[in-house]
Amino acid sequence: MDGIARNKGGASPGTGKGREVMGECEDGKEYRCWEELLPDALGLIFRNLPLQEVLTVLPRVCKSWGRVVAGPYCWQEIDIEEWSQQQSKPEQIGRMVELLVGRSGGSCRRISVSGLPCDPLFSFIADNARALGTLEIPRSEISDSVVEAVAPRLSNVTFLDISSCTKIGARALEAFGRHCRSLVGLRRVMHPIDLADKVCQHDEAHAIARSMPRLRHLEMGYMLVATEAVLEILGQCRELKFLDLRGCWAVDDRFLRERHPGLRVLGPRVVDDCYENSYWEECSDYYSDEDYDDVVSWGLFVDDDDYYYAVGSDDDEAIWDDAQGLENLEVRFYGGGGFGESFAGFDWPPSP
Repeated sequence: MDGIARNKGGASPGTGKGREVMGECEDGKEYRCWEELLPDALGLIFRNLPLQEVLTVLPRVCKSWGRVVAGPYCWQEIDIEEWSQQQSKPEQIGRMVELLVGRSGGSCRRISVSGLPCDPLFSFIADNARALGTLEIPRSEISDSVVEAVAPRLSNVTFLDISSCTKIGARALEAFGRHCRSLVGLRRVMHPIDLADKVCQHDEAHAIARSMPRLRHLEMGYMLVATEAVLEILGQCRELKFLDLRGCWAVDDRFLRERHPGLRVLGPRVVDDCYENSYWEECSDYYSDEDYDDVVSWGLFVDDDDYYYAVGSDDDEAIWDDAQGLENLEVRFYGGGGFGESFAGFDWPPSP
């Protein structure tokens, strides 16, 4: 977010009466001070910034921004999938999920995180984010038993991504379908390596057909299913509009197209992979192990008092109690460098 925010004269924020809401630019036009925007509006803006900047830079700009970041306004949608793919320590993912879900105050509508490391963390999400409509947890280490236990608390989920979750199977799928009655989208894409010790997944196809009749969008790339299993799904999920079968080599897609001409079928013979390489695999040619540690080391900020902004702490009050307040304050934001937008916030240029 490039730009300059200035406050010329007037009372400093937080003093209540006499607070200056409007300012004047050099060309004589008025503008509204950034710190005076409604928290909801600031939250919408901050969601467009990289995660690192939201957590470690914005809270240091001013107290009002710190309160927005510490509250639920920025965390109604939690998308840390790219960040989580870079983490080598599962506990870092756990601490980040607990931090952000806790800040959402139960208002989170979407969570996207790769590699949940354990069942208790999945239970924590279900207990503290019951308004979830979209749940994307690919490559997670969750079990059938925990899904059966917590699925009743995820009844508002309409889209579910459990790709490459190798420890769950038909039991978990049936639990999701039985309790998430509004589920219209399912992504269960596997990697061929995930299926090295499996013969087939017809039981999972049967669970989908039996418990998810309202599906409209289904991705089941590289699952070990045959034409008969897919026909069972189509027979029960009559509202299905899109079916991704890339890599399902035992399925006769021509037969499916003849039987269901209105259905959009992708695959099974498509050159492009429907499973994604991890973010780190794509960048491994550019970084050594030492560089990687530097890139993600900021993730340890949760336990570092120098990085964590505690609203109302004595140190923070001392910073803002000086005589100048926000008078003549000039704040500049610099875009990230590196290899592209994906690295924004990880390789900042020095301030002039």
